[in-house]
Amino acid sequence: MLPILYQDAHLIAIDKPAGLLVHRTGLDAAETRFAVQLLREQIGRPVWPAHRLDKGTSGVLLFALDRDTASALGQAFEHGGQLDKTYLAMVRGWPDEAGLIDHPLKRLPDDARATARALEVQPARTRYRTLARHTLPVPHGAFAATRCALLELRPDTGRRHQLRRHCKHIAHPIIGDATHGKGPLNRALADWLGVRRLWLHAAELALTHPVSGQPLRITAPPGDEWACWGQAGAEPRP
Repeated sequence: MLPILYQDAHLIAIDKPAGLLVHRTGLDAAETRFAVQLLREQIGRPVWPAHRLDKGTSGVLLFALDRDTASALGQAFEHGGQLDKTYLAMVRGWPDEAGLIDHPLKRLPDDARATARALEVQPARTRYRTLARHTLPVPHGAFAATRCALLELRPDTGRRHQLRRHCKHIAHPIIGDATHGKGPLNRALADWLGVRRLWLHAAELALTHPVSGQPLRITAPPGDEWACWGQAGAEPRP
């Protein structure tokens, strides 16, 4: 059963577990379980995803319960208006205390919406804040230990894989990111922590309800596996 965070006559939000695809895709043709299918079977009615989370990302995932609401939500997510998304990410290294990543991103070649605009570059902005810093006794290159940091990420735009690509751009890739990180280090950290996953979690979604017009805030605390970072200890921030 998928954990339901919020439900009314028009919307439903779940806490998506890491490792679950939102819907069927040719990028992972062998997968047979999808959030859309599981939620439809769970509540006994059609659902329309309002946005996407990567397979490895956990947290708040919003669906519409009718086509009109789905259309309104789609426009809101496409243009970024009246939406506020907050993520938690564990990254390699120690970023600055806070900052803005203002780095345009190309549409990805496998993005179905990019057929005629595959090389288009779109503005992309992500704000971040460092919440905690860790030093783990895991060798990394010439270093005897690995520095990691817990970030709060707040995207101002909604480009595909924006957070993962932006973290790589500032040389602090998200731990467990097989595409933008370093495989040997990801595996070493997973073995040391005892958890293997992409360390990215959609913690909060705030929006204007597309039907009532009232503010709506949906939150999903990080799962129990995030406690392993607390056990690893944290360094005081300067």
